[in-house]
Amino acid sequence: MTKEERKQINRFVARTRQLILQYQTLQDENIRLTTSLAEQADNIKTLQTQLQDCQKRYETLKTAKMMEISDGDIKAAKQRINRLVRNVDKCIGIITAAEADSNTQE
Repeated sequence: MTKEERKQINRFVARTRQLILQYQTLQDENIRLTTSLAEQADNIKTLQTQLQDCQKRYETLKTAKMMEISDGDIKAAKQRINRLVRNVDKCIGIITAAEADSNTQE
């Protein structure tokens, strides 16, 4: 074998070793990235569950707040109706008195 052939073989061996090292490095990185991806997927599932829980709690609070407001509105509506009934009673009283006056004048 000539010196040139030995140089070429040595270069080939060196490049082959470099490729093997690069392959092992890429394999390690692939494992690391796959693990990271799985962890992120688990994290996303956990966050989605928390989000759904928070949305349910928000809807419950919103409903409770609406009921609280409705109670106050009911009280105000009752007071308003009572005022209207008193006004109607006054009007009926005035009309009745006016009719009584007109009947006595005839």
